[in-house]
Amino acid sequence: MRVVLYGATGMIGSRILKELLSRGHTVTAVVRDPSKIPAQRGLTVEKGDLLDADNIAKLAKGSDVIVSSYAPPAGPQGPLPDKLHLLVDATKALVSGVRRAGAPRIIMVGGAGSLEISPGLQIVDSPGFPEGYKGIALAHRDAMHVLRGSDLNWTYFSPAMVIQPGERTGKFRLGLDSLISDDKGNSSISAEDYAIALVDEVEQGRHTKQRFTIGY
Repeated sequence: MRVVLYGATGMIGSRILKELLSRGHTVTAVVRDPSKIPAQRGLTVEKGDLLDADNIAKLAKGSDVIVSSYAPPAGPQGPLPDKLHLLVDATKALVSGVRRAGAPRIIMVGGAGSLEISPGLQIVDSPGFPEGYKGIALAHRDAMHVLRGSDLNWTYFSPAMVIQPGERTGKFRLGLDSLISDDKGNSSISAEDYAIALVDEVEQGRHTKQRFTIGY
């Protein structure tokens, strides 16, 4: 399949790129600095900006799936508060550009904060949710609402509460709007296993116009 990938140099995006290429897909990685990605078979690297709907439309034309692993700029302490709005701005530009390109599908790497821990109670709204993470969690939730309000074929993929580099096991559980935790209450997933599930979704399209999630 022909896949356009935004955010290909990030912790999650780089693993999605590796998984896509390992399965033989043709990938256009759109990044701010093309020198950060070495040449590989099946890969084209383009300079682009997810805030530029015209550029998105140009690069998305003729593709089968657009995957966004975009994250707003961050500093040593995490996402920069005055840049969080860029997540929603980028999602709006993505929807606009993909619609103009006539591309069939969008898959977005989302956040975990909007997952439910009990019926009707999202993690971000629960007592004790860390104040320092609230801004980015709410920005991700707002971005999901932009997708849900569009007329496109979208998928929003929330990770577990903890996602970090780890082992590619291929063993995980999938769900929809509820947080997945193990029998000890831990909610985690490796970025490698997350990438497996995302590329499965690229290939199989089982969660169209849905959010889904993952965990061990």
